[in-house]
Amino acid sequence: MTDDTDLLPEGLEDRLPREAATTTRAMRAIQDVMHGYGYDRVLPPMIEFEKSLASRMAGIQSRRMFRFVDPSSLRMMALRSDFTPQIGRIAQGRLAGAARPLRLMYAGQVLTIKGDGLDPAREKLQCGAELVGSDNVAAAIEILTVAIEALQAAGARGVSVDFTLPDLVDTLAEKAFPLAPAHVEAVRRELDTKDAGGLRDAGGEAYVPLIYATGDFDSAIEKLAAIDAGGALASRIAALREIAAAIAPTGARLTLDPSERHGFEYQSWFGFTLYADGVRGLLGRGGTYRIGADGRGGEVATGFSLYPDPLIGLLAESEEQGDKVFLPLGHDRAAAARLRGIGWRTAAALSDADSAEAMGCTHVLDGSEVVPLG
Repeated sequence: MTDDTDLLPEGLEDRLPREAATTTRAMRAIQDVMHGYGYDRVLPPMIEFEKSLASRMAGIQSRRMFRFVDPSSLRMMALRSDFTPQIGRIAQGRLAGAARPLRLMYAGQVLTIKGDGLDPAREKLQCGAELVGSDNVAAAIEILTVAIEALQAAGARGVSVDFTLPDLVDTLAEKAFPLAPAHVEAVRRELDTKDAGGLRDAGGEAYVPLIYATGDFDSAIEKLAAIDAGGALASRIAALREIAAAIAPTGARLTLDPSERHGFEYQSWFGFTLYADGVRGLLGRGGTYRIGADGRGGEVATGFSLYPDPLIGLLAESEEQGDKVFLPLGHDRAAAARLRGIGWRTAAALSDADSAEAMGCTHVLDGSEVVPLG
């Protein structure tokens, strides 16, 4: 009979010492950058009433959350699958009277019922920043700059940014490229799959050029500008150019996919996805949005969420454990305390059987002196 008491549920995993150390270092680096830009950390609870989590933002799907009945209130509760609705609740609740723009940051775990696409993980680290009360170009530049610098500080190399315009179809369907309400969702779907034939069949012939306005930012933005939309895209194109110019000093590579919608269920006019060299999949996304279930009411905001687990997995492979001093039986405790005070790690022998080698130490305390092993 197989003993399964040590098994973890699918999509959950332990972080062993090397990866845990990398996680701590990376998360500290990310939060230090956000803190340096004036963002204050908040710590919302892991569990809330389902109604609060599911109704705060457009596109949040409660069916992806672990839900259960609270034995105290008999109301349905849920484990968070995304921090952003909680930040919205705090901003419009206990911090409703705080000056705007309001800069808040967060970090912690999120949990979903199933993984996303090819990623089986159900528990993830999420950290990010929200700029509540502003969704203009200046806010977009600040948020994107903070996100890029945070990833670079954590150890990401070759960061790239893919811009999108989440409300593009809605904007064009109003006047420039009119669509019957029943056809809007079909056009969005075919644009997502980049299917020109399907787009024509869905009544979106005029939208086909958007499929090809993708790739390197400089060339893609010119293709987008060449689409005759009667000026409907002029302000968005100008905004994208301004944002791109402002973040050029970060060294990030820029691309554009104006019709990308996956993962941008509640973003409004501007969105972006973050990647890095050697890291499989995305590292984060962000953009402008409204705090409100319908995506229209409520308060404007701009923010980003990072999901650094893939980066941490890559960095952990070369994480240095650092020096550690072996403290033999009867060692000088005052000397050991002084070492820890200046940053050394120590490991004390608890019996004659303990050795520096077995404890993974690099040095030994000899009297009051630190002596390298070997």
